[in-house]
Amino acid sequence: MIAAYFDAAIRDTLEEPSWNVAPTDAVHAVLEAEDERCLDVLRWGLVPWWSKDARRASRMINARAETLVSKPAFREAFQKRRCIVPADGFYEWRALEDGKTRQPHVIRRADGDPMAFAGLGAIWRTPDGGRLRTCSIVTTRANDTVAPLHDRMPVILPPAAWDAWLDPANWDTVTLARVLVPAPAKLLTAHPVSDLVNSVRNNGPELVAEVAG
Repeated sequence: MIAAYFDAAIRDTLEEPSWNVAPTDAVHAVLEAEDERCLDVLRWGLVPWWSKDARRASRMINARAETLVSKPAFREAFQKRRCIVPADGFYEWRALEDGKTRQPHVIRRADGDPMAFAGLGAIWRTPDGGRLRTCSIVTTRANDTVAPLHDRMPVILPPAAWDAWLDPANWDTVTLARVLVPAPAKLLTAHPVSDLVNSVRNNGPELVAEVAG
């Protein structure tokens, strides 16, 4: 379904869906390879090629749109290794009145379609000579749907931007940066979910079921 939605050939795919993806987990990614758009699998948490090790990957799951050009960890990836990270939704937490408890919410597209997160990729040589392929998700300021929960949100690329974003020959980062803006608020919907999502040990469709807020 994901490959068909993005009109991509399947290069690699995950056998099972996840409702609770954690840093350094494997995720689907859409990218251009050998003049073909394909669905592949990358590890979430970018490791730049020049890193001495992969230990900081869990801190590199997101890349701020405003600083892609100035941050060494993301500059080259923004120019040469862009991808799309498909997702059915993402979680954010709202602080409750007691100041101690946070209520998780899931944010999804109102029409039920997959989201196309703007992503950056990298390839890191492992000590044994292998290749670790990783990615980060680009974030921007929150729109009115997400703002009550968090001040940031993933960049959701519209279909009209996919070709330019995925084209590895397109190094025009000035023009590309113009699409790194909040999605229209009406595109998204949010509802409270169980605190089961707070533990990565929990994973299943029940995590996105609406509960009383």
